[in-house]
Amino acid sequence: MKRRTLPVAAALAVTAALLLTACGGGDDGSKDNDKIAGADAGGTKTSASPSASDAARNIDRPTMKFPSDFKMVFDRTEPSDAKNAAVLGDAENFVRAINYGVVQQNAEDGAYKFYSTPDGTAQAYARKQIKQYVDGGWTVTGVQRYSRAKVDMTSGGNRASVSFCDDDSKFYGKEVKSKKILKTKPSDKDYYFFEIVMTASKGAKGLWTAEDIEVQKEATQCKG
Repeated sequence: MKRRTLPVAAALAVTAALLLTACGGGDDGSKDNDKIAGADAGGTKTSASPSASDAARNIDRPTMKFPSDFKMVFDRTEPSDAKNAAVLGDAENFVRAINYGVVQQNAEDGAYKFYSTPDGTAQAYARKQIKQYVDGGWTVTGVQRYSRAKVDMTSGGNRASVSFCDDDSKFYGKEVKSKKILKTKPSDKDYYFFEIVMTASKGAKGLWTAEDIEVQKEATQCKG
């Protein structure tokens, strides 16, 4: 077991429309998600890259600490544009915050709410991902590797589409009480393609929050 299937089909039509409107494209093949996205090992406060704007760096962000047996790796080049760097950093923070909620065993944890838009599909997605782990008595272990990140900014500059691949071939669920690791055989089910609509926060200058999300499972284009 790695992750229970999360039914997000009802939100995908809305997400795809937003992606097409905001960024000129979307993935029509996205369906339910079987994986959980991201968390760094260790660390104190998660912050935007030094190349991002001063506003993004100076935001008072949630503290997220993780156990040593869980790691998230981002294989990507830092965008040269400060705004794109801030957008990508906060998209990563959003998926990181989902795993933090799992580690905390709290489906109402504040970190994912900080990095998502209230009432958006992304926040609902995060809550359901965390809740299914809490209800099952599971946490996370292993390594998640994210790659092929891309940011498409709208002409207005207040909304963007962020996409990336997720390789969970070395990521597993773990029973909280017994500490048993629930390993699975490698397969195409280990690969996911994420597309997240990010919007500029009205309450905190430089912060970007996840509004909508679309996830394609068995994303074989992400292999290798």
